[in-house]
Amino acid sequence: MSYEFIKTEKQGHILVVTMNRPEVYNAVHVDMHNEMADCWDAFAADQDLWVAVLTGAGDKAFSAGNDLKATAAGGAKKKMTPTGFAGLSSRFDLEKPIIAAVNGFAMGGGFETALSCDIILASENAKFALPEVKVGFFAAASGVQRLSRYIGRLAAQEMMYTGRTIDAKEALELGCVNEVHPHDQLMAKAMEKADQLCSVSPSAVKATKRVLNDMNKRDGVQESIAYSREVIADLSKTEDFKEGVNAFVEKRKPNWVNK
Repeated sequence: MSYEFIKTEKQGHILVVTMNRPEVYNAVHVDMHNEMADCWDAFAADQDLWVAVLTGAGDKAFSAGNDLKATAAGGAKKKMTPTGFAGLSSRFDLEKPIIAAVNGFAMGGGFETALSCDIILASENAKFALPEVKVGFFAAASGVQRLSRYIGRLAAQEMMYTGRTIDAKEALELGCVNEVHPHDQLMAKAMEKADQLCSVSPSAVKATKRVLNDMNKRDGVQESIAYSREVIADLSKTEDFKEGVNAFVEKRKPNWVNK
């Protein structure tokens, strides 16, 4: 598999996927969303690939989330994959596990991408936030649904309403991540975890995830994420939404008007 904005490498039964836009902290635009969707489609179809590890290029960022500059430049007019942010947030039919190796900050959609994976390992340097409210958005790519289920609604609400950033230690305490490792050991630990998953029956793992996917459907997660897209469409018509994007691009403090 050859792509412009991500790198892929097969190691036995493991697929390593690297978000590869380090110059913008691996922020994701429409073309990158679509590349990642294609990558996950190919991963699902390849019987020799049992587990994936997802990480970001460089030492600073897993992913800065949505590329707001690309959005402001008209990128939002391009057609985006129906499988959601990074080709993952609205994908409910993938039966193979993905390990997120969060090597730096995971902000907004970057955090939502990690939350859309099955196991999250973090570097001690990692930081996490859903800061969309600071720029006139909200965590519409499954952050509302997944974070509130993983760490509990009260803690998630406080994070989502304030947009505050947490470090790897707090993320582990809250239950946002499975493990925290020294930065220089993160990928080795992620590959060890992938090897551990490869040592058990891949058919049994797929069956387990099939039931988990079904639980998400029965719990209404899929419908709720679809509703988030309706709400973000309404939000995009507000003055605050336009102001948030413009203020970010112009590197100034937003002037909110609540309409």
